[in-house]
Amino acid sequence: MLNSAICCGCEACRSVCPKDCISMKADKEGFVYPQVNLSRCIDCKLCEKVCPALHPVSSTTVPSIYAGINNDMNIRLQSSSGGIFTLIAEHILQENGVVFGACFDEQWNVVHRYTETKEGLSRFRGSKYVQSYIGDSFLQAKRFLDEGRKVLFSGTPCQIAGLKNFLRKPYRNLLTVDVVCHGVPSPKVWQQYLHESVCKAYHIRQVSSFSLVDKIVNISFRSKEKGWKTYRVRIEYQNGKKDSMPAAKNIYIQAFLSNLSLRPSCYVCPAKLHYIQSDITLSDFWGIDRFHPEIDDDKGCSLLLVHNVHVLSLLKSLNCQLQEQKLDEAIAFNPSIIHSVKRPVNRNFFYMILDKTNLAFSYKASTSSALLMRIIRKIYRQL
Repeated sequence: MLNSAICCGCEACRSVCPKDCISMKADKEGFVYPQVNLSRCIDCKLCEKVCPALHPVSSTTVPSIYAGINNDMNIRLQSSSGGIFTLIAEHILQENGVVFGACFDEQWNVVHRYTETKEGLSRFRGSKYVQSYIGDSFLQAKRFLDEGRKVLFSGTPCQIAGLKNFLRKPYRNLLTVDVVCHGVPSPKVWQQYLHESVCKAYHIRQVSSFSLVDKIVNISFRSKEKGWKTYRVRIEYQNGKKDSMPAAKNIYIQAFLSNLSLRPSCYVCPAKLHYIQSDITLSDFWGIDRFHPEIDDDKGCSLLLVHNVHVLSLLKSLNCQLQEQKLDEAIAFNPSIIHSVKRPVNRNFFYMILDKTNLAFSYKASTSSALLMRIIRKIYRQL
């Protein structure tokens, strides 16, 4: 089987299996990995052939770089950055197409779904800093493509690489959009964070068991209530309480940005700039206030890396402002475009104590410079 240190969990192997003998199972950290029922396996090797970790596809294409802003202020404010994804998606839907993206399910897990309506796009707007479950999305996308319908598929770079490998041939009616990815946190860490947040909001004991369906109304990882650059994590509860905190002070985001909660493969990502297979890469254009302050109004600005010249005419026809930029400016405050993050030396320690304590203590114990915590971590690493 594939080394778990490089498996990105894209589910291409499960999706392509002709005998349906591969299932995805979560490990103790909460990340899913393929498991093969050997009694049904016919050893066709298709699962290995479509794996983007085993078969990364390099590209010599130099992307065109743009700053982009949706002219619809309402959509822009609902979006994480400049609202460009919604414009692209609306164009596909107007041509009887289908749009795939990441959204929350009833239990606030992040999953991939599709929509055929403009109203359905609202679920896809906004960043979700959790690894999404692909489920049957690759199979569904292939069915729509084979029917001749246009498909927009959005996801992380490794998910797009997985989709392209799974399809095994190019489709002219497929448009792919990925995002600049820092890495994907564990769904288990996300659910623990939500559980602890609900317990605090409802004054429930931490050991309690309950469903999140009737406790949470809305979640935004990137609320712009105080501005785009000072975005906040916002949770609204059924009991009327609202929790809004600067992302820099939110314990879940702190664990994410310190790289403690990321999937192992994120430290050796197979889908950075020269291995990106999407048509368009979207991100926040961090640093736009320094390079081009005349564009910045702190409402959000998208960064577009256009890898397919054939989609430029589409982008220029949309109801948005586009301004060509330089690659070095795009990378300056977005290093994740080209580099994988480093694996923290205390990452395994973080997951070990997470099961025994809460998220805040696990994070602080893993990052504290206090002498006692340094000694404890050193002893653990030597075990």
